[in-house]
Amino acid sequence: MAARFLVSGKVQGVFFRASTRERAFDLGVSGRATNLPDGRVEVIVEGDAVALDALEAWLHEGPSAARVESVVREAWDGPVNEGFVTG
Repeated sequence: MAARFLVSGKVQGVFFRASTRERAFDLGVSGRATNLPDGRVEVIVEGDAVALDALEAWLHEGPSAARVESVVREAWDGPVNEGFVTG
């Protein structure tokens, strides 16, 4: 199962992508987290449903320096990286 999350708020410059990578590894999820030009972070991941739900719950909180305003989840049918990449 794969999903795309768009995370809004103070999510750039607060170790959001690196923290997302750590959480994804803990959950056994592969994918990527990318800063978008509009200030959001895009997270595209693949894993089992329980792991994706757990990651989504974590994305609503993020690392301690972040202030998440919203998380939008969409189904994803495009390619997903093996491991986890931040960029």
